[in-house]
Amino acid sequence: MRYAIYFCPPVDDPLSRTATVWLGRDAFNGSAQSRMAEEGFQTEELDSLTADPRRYGFHATLKAPFQLAEGMSEDDLLVAIAAFAERTAPFEIPSVIVGQLGPFFALVPERLHPPLQEFAASVVQTFEPFRAPLSEIDIERRKPDSLPLRQRENLVRWGYPYVFDEFRFHMTLTGPIPDAQAPAMAKILKDRFAGFIGRPLRIDGLALFVEPERGAPFFVHSRLPLTAAQPNG
Repeated sequence: MRYAIYFCPPVDDPLSRTATVWLGRDAFNGSAQSRMAEEGFQTEELDSLTADPRRYGFHATLKAPFQLAEGMSEDDLLVAIAAFAERTAPFEIPSVIVGQLGPFFALVPERLHPPLQEFAASVVQTFEPFRAPLSEIDIERRKPDSLPLRQRENLVRWGYPYVFDEFRFHMTLTGPIPDAQAPAMAKILKDRFAGFIGRPLRIDGLALFVEPERGAPFFVHSRLPLTAAQPNG
């Protein structure tokens, strides 16, 4: 079993509902969602192109999937998440857009937002004691030789290449899209998520996702709201 600490909107949030329909699966209850063909894409092709984010569920990675460290339990982790949520105030990303990270499409901040970077870094550091070291096989899966030095160091030290200065918040919407199909996919996603583009995204909770066994779909174990008062509140 692996755990991951992610951000996701509440189950009944319009963004969650829209993403669930797009990905074809609800990570809160595991239910499958029917899909329709889109211009330039058949249903089966869309299923294939969204397979990876569908398995993980709609989310933004904060603490990448990990096995529990020796001596740590799920209850210990839940207590720590609850404590973190109680002392952390919600905030907003000023604006999100549909963007590309290499060949992948995702919802991303329109520009770097320092409070978001600080929040993500605090999650990485706070929950590091709960993470068992990566196995050599897990490290190799990340193809470390293809990573820049800083990302390789992050992978070994923190279990994930994209932390701290390398962190870029993203809520993945597709797997890799061939270059020839990228413009059509961009249009579809901008239409689908038009109600959220150029608008704030409220970061108001922390979610514990669970992968029951390697390769299984992740599901939301629990989502705790961030409840501390704003600094000027």
